[in-house]
Formats: sequence, C-alpha cells, structure tokens
Amino acid sequence: MKKVAFLVTGLNSGGLENYLLRFLTFYENKIDATVVCKGGYIGILKKDFENLGVNIIPIEIGYFNAAKFYELYQILKKGEFDSVCDFTGNFAAIPLYLAKLAGIKNRLAFHRGSNNRFKETPIKMVYNKAINKQLPIVATSVLANSKAAMNFFHNGIWKDDPKFEVIYNGINASRFLDSDENLRNELKIDKEAFVVGHVGRYNEAKNHRTIIEVAIALCKKHSNILFLLCGNGVDTELKAKVEAEGLEGQIKLLGYRKDVVKVLNTLDCFYFPSINEGQPNALIEAMVAGLPFLASDIDPIKETVPKELHHFLVSPLEIDLAVDRLLEIKEDKPNKLILADWAISHFSAKKWFDKFYLKL
Repeated sequence: MKKVAFLVTGLNSGGLENYLLRFLTFYENKIDATVVCKGGYIGILKKDFENLGVNIIPIEIGYFNAAKFYELYQILKKGEFDSVCDFTGNFAAIPLYLAKLAGIKNRLAFHRGSNNRFKETPIKMVYNKAINKQLPIVATSVLANSKAAMNFFHNGIWKDDPKFEVIYNGINASRFLDSDENLRNELKIDKEAFVVGHVGRYNEAKNHRTIIEVAIALCKKHSNILFLLCGNGVDTELKAKVEAEGLEGQIKLLGYRKDVVKVLNTLDCFYFPSINEGQPNALIEAMVAGLPFLASDIDPIKETVPKELHHFLVSPLEIDLAVDRLLEIKEDKPNKLILADWAISHFSAKKWFDKFYLKL
C-alpha cells in the first residue's frame, strides 16, 4: 500500500476536491492517504474523505510563515510518506522543498488551473515567478490536467522534459452513472419543459453573472424553458436576482448537492461558460451523461471536447449568441449516445487514474 500525502487548500466541493475523492475511491485499500489542508480549513467533503479512511490535517500556511512551514515539515517528516503530491501549482514549491528535506523521494506538483488564481499585484507576481522557477527543481514530477496549463506555467520547457506530463481527469462512468433517476417530479418540472443546467460552485471563474443573464433572457421569452443551477453558494448568491426578476418558477437554485447524476439526468442541455478552467470535471460529467452542451471557447475547454463540436463553444461573456445557440440545441436535439460513448472512452478512469497512480 502506498503511503501518500496530498496537499490541497481545503475540501469544499470543487473540481480538484471531487477529482481527489474519486481517485481515492477508485484506489480504495491501495493508498494510505493523508490530506493536508493548507488553507487551515477542511470543508463540506470532510465525511466523504473520512469514510475512505483518509487522515485529514488542517494547517494554515501563508506566504512567509516560518513557524507553519516548520510544522508542515514535521508532519511530512514524521509521516514517513512514500510520496507527496501538492495540488496548488506553483505554490507547491516550498512544501515540496520541505518534503525533500524530510527525505521524501517522490515529490509531485499538480497544476489544476490554467492560469493564476490570485489577484495579480507586483509583489505577488515577483514571488510567483520565483517559485515557478524553483518548482521543477524541487519536484520529481510536474503534472497538469491540460496542455493549456502547461503552456501557461511552463511554456518553452515542458514539451521536451519527461519530468512534465499532462494527465487528464478521469471519470468512472459505471459508478458515476449509477442511477437513471432525475429531479423533475421533486422540482415539479413539466415533462415537456426544456431544462438547461449548470453545475459548479459560485465563483467568479464559473461566470454565474453571464449564466443568470442568459437564463433571464431565455425564460422571459419562453415559458417552457427552465434553468437548473447547482453548486455551493449558488442558491444564496443568486436568490435575490432571480426573485427580483420574478423567475423563481423557471430558474431553480439548488445549492450544493451530492446527487449530481440526478441533476444531470434532469437536464436537456448543459451550459458552461467558464472564464477560466484547468480541465472542467463538470463538463466532462455532462458529456459522460450524454448531454448536449454550450461552453466557452477558452483553450482548456477546446482541449476537452471533440473538435467536431467546437461550434458549440462561444466567448464566455457572449449573451445574445449564447441565447441563440441554446435555442438551436433545443430545436435540433443532438444525439446523446454518440457524445456519451466518446466521453466515456476518452476520459476513462482506468486510463487516467492509472497514469496518476503510477506516478505516486
């Protein structure tokens, strides 16, 4: 059994957190996992990880907190880990240096975004540039879940160096698609309604501002179109806007739910206009479920969907064009099974989880 320390910010529901949860579920009883939450908090997925026997350690690490870095060093030293994997991109540099000092021979950095996810100030950018240069030195492997991420963080060096590798997200389709249940009865949705949905926590990168404007435009013109938005914080952050428009009956805000497959089974189309992504788990899940989609034309998404479907990608801030394309999907009703078969094969958990597992 591999003894591995995984370093994350926290365990709230998001792309990385769900990826790690599914990965550890896939290799249950093969990995003795410790998750170190560097943000100092754990989050709503705490019980899900604990049910897998994962040891969770919250420790708040700042940019220059020597005492906390020493505490992390002690955790890594005493843990006697075979490997450590830090999912915080460039910010893995110092923890992986500490892991090296602690005698951990296998040290992985994993980029899960395709650009900087902090407010760029001159001081932060100097710091970021410095740790970016150190990352390939202290890491034995530098991974990313998209070529777009590699091009952004390590352009010019990653393609010719075997230390760098792109490992796409994997979905265990048989386990993910374990139910054909939907929420139409529960939410009192007419069987003839065309339901557009989005899954993702409320976050600037997920572009809920555009989603809600598109939803309002469509719902005001078409009484048989509904929007279903699911994700942590969505219900509280968007409630006032929906109520002000008088569209509570057509724009349903679910907040965080574990039964994502039921949400997807309720939809006729998936709308995903993210401003930036690493590689979008939510979009992959929608494709695995066979849903037609409209998504943003950013590089990580272009890399995620088949080239022949790139005409379903639009600028993330486009409202009028998004409205038109969603209406086209409503009328055309694309073949779900063809997309599902492609996605299940292309994002095979066995293929991509195995690549990551072998790195640990």
